[in-house]
Amino acid sequence: PAPVPPPRSVARRVARSGAEPGGTAEMLSSPWARFYSNSCCLCCHVRTGTIILGVWYLIINSVVLLILLSALTDPDQYHLTSAELGGEFEFMDDANMCIATAISLLMILICAMATYGAYKQHAAWIIPFFCYQIFDFALNMLVAISILVYPSTIQDYLRQLPTNFPYKEEIMSVNPTCLIVIILLFISIILAFKGYLISCVWNCYRYINSRNNSDVLVYITTNDTAV
Repeated sequence: PAPVPPPRSVARRVARSGAEPGGTAEMLSSPWARFYSNSCCLCCHVRTGTIILGVWYLIINSVVLLILLSALTDPDQYHLTSAELGGEFEFMDDANMCIATAISLLMILICAMATYGAYKQHAAWIIPFFCYQIFDFALNMLVAISILVYPSTIQDYLRQLPTNFPYKEEIMSVNPTCLIVIILLFISIILAFKGYLISCVWNCYRYINSRNNSDVLVYITTNDTAV
């Protein structure tokens, strides 16, 4: 006769202690274990931090969307002519406004998915937001690399700014080498902060994924049969 499975509480305790994919054995053997932590910002859980981060991005993109919708409904209020910009181009045309609006809507959807996924503990919902973070980090890294390879682009960019741009003359009067060092230092701080946020979201994903997998019941096996 088939063996009777142990009570549900005993099986759940076995699952959490030894059969969990994110258990101690795997964490010690994984080379990425040193970067894993259940806390972020030195005070809150990674799940709470991911929820706060998702809400923050959601608020920012909602404000941007409201501004873009206001610009679409009243183009004269946000339209800058080429004379005002000191160049031969317009700041925003209708096509660019529509593209920016679509991107804002997509970002709101991604941030809402991450917030909902962290709150309801659905790990798959966090993946789009994590991919966006990686993409944003890669773009900032490319900017830093381009400044290192082509340092003259900073001066060219400053010359293309409008004449009434705040502190344009003061910025251009700074030594080019010092200006590049300051910009690279600023970008490095941003990259470090973004990298920390990426690790927080990744740890939240691993925590939720491990927690959900630990709920699978594992019954005690015998030499003859296993349930």
